[in-house]
Amino acid sequence: MKVLVINCGSSSVKYQLMDTEDEAVLAKGLVERIGFEDAIFTHAPANGQKVKLTLPVKNHSIAIKHVLAGLVGENGVLGSLSEIGAVGHRFVNGGPDLIQPVVANDQVLEKLRSILDIAPLHNPAHLLGIEACISAMPDTPQVIVFDTFFHAKMPAKAFMYALPRHYYEKYGLRRYGFHGTSHYYVSHKAAEIIGRPVEDLKIITCHLGNGASIDAVKNGWAVDTSMGFTPLEGLVMGSRTGDIDCAAPLYIMKKEGLSPEEMDSIMNKKSGVLGITGISPDMREIEQAAEEGNELAELALDMYSYRIKKYIGSYAAVLGGLDVLVFTAGVGENSPIIRERACADMEFLGIEIDPEKNPVAFRKSTPTEIGKDSARVRVLVIPTNEELVIAREAERLGSTA
Repeated sequence: MKVLVINCGSSSVKYQLMDTEDEAVLAKGLVERIGFEDAIFTHAPANGQKVKLTLPVKNHSIAIKHVLAGLVGENGVLGSLSEIGAVGHRFVNGGPDLIQPVVANDQVLEKLRSILDIAPLHNPAHLLGIEACISAMPDTPQVIVFDTFFHAKMPAKAFMYALPRHYYEKYGLRRYGFHGTSHYYVSHKAAEIIGRPVEDLKIITCHLGNGASIDAVKNGWAVDTSMGFTPLEGLVMGSRTGDIDCAAPLYIMKKEGLSPEEMDSIMNKKSGVLGITGISPDMREIEQAAEEGNELAELALDMYSYRIKKYIGSYAAVLGGLDVLVFTAGVGENSPIIRERACADMEFLGIEIDPEKNPVAFRKSTPTEIGKDSARVRVLVIPTNEELVIAREAERLGSTA
């Protein structure tokens, strides 16, 4: 089956067209700067010429039309849109009632519209993308895959907050966890590489990108995760605070006279390594600045790595041991410095990074083992493939819709 995977951001649409028979990527691309006259549309067919255009894109509906036109146009890979058997959509948070992947229908869409505020930075854009695809391809199954699905089996002791229970019952306020498709993919890929059933392994997966989270994986499913009710909790990130004393933002709001929306923006868009350094949310720029002697950049690297180390230690305790540690996503796959610092002095847990293998992973785009051969814990760098997970689910549900 040919499956189109769509991931809508607030001002972007990222897509891949995949053939699930051999899991090959037929085409991929990106529409950036949606809402502007100088939006950028990049389309890259697997066996053709890459196209990059600047054009006005008023909204997500128009962006989706450009994507579909690109797939069947001069540089397209399809004879017609009828060749697409299903569309798979990423959706960050469907709340307590929508966790498992589902085919979009009127009832599902109505529920999603009622919970847009549960993830205001992501959910509204995801919904716009789904509605645009339904409008353009009304007879094609639209399958929604939630970031939260891999965390569906977490026990209550891991997902509940110590707040009055009626907030959970009334608003679904709990730990949901995110990056589920990534954590699912790399944990199962690690088991495949090692040659053991994923159900027999105790795995910690570190998805380290501009947004970052860590999962404790047991019996093939997450039993705990660092992100919470929103993607703000947990690790220090590119522009997000991660874990923080709940009273700190309240204190700042009182002192500065800030609204909840303004404080939310500070914690999500102006904090993290950007807030620490004032330089950038991009770890590559932070590492460069640290190399040039910037003390705040060095502090940011230490804080970032230290938080990862704390979560690895605590999740090893949750799992009752550790067999495999996985690094993935932009920073996890491409930063030997972060991997080295996060794993330093962890020999007592069986984690030992090989100083010769670790830098080599930076130059590869395939799964790479970076731990010492004698170490008890296997340490892997695995490129994530969230689109493949979504495509598989879209095929599974779309074929029966």
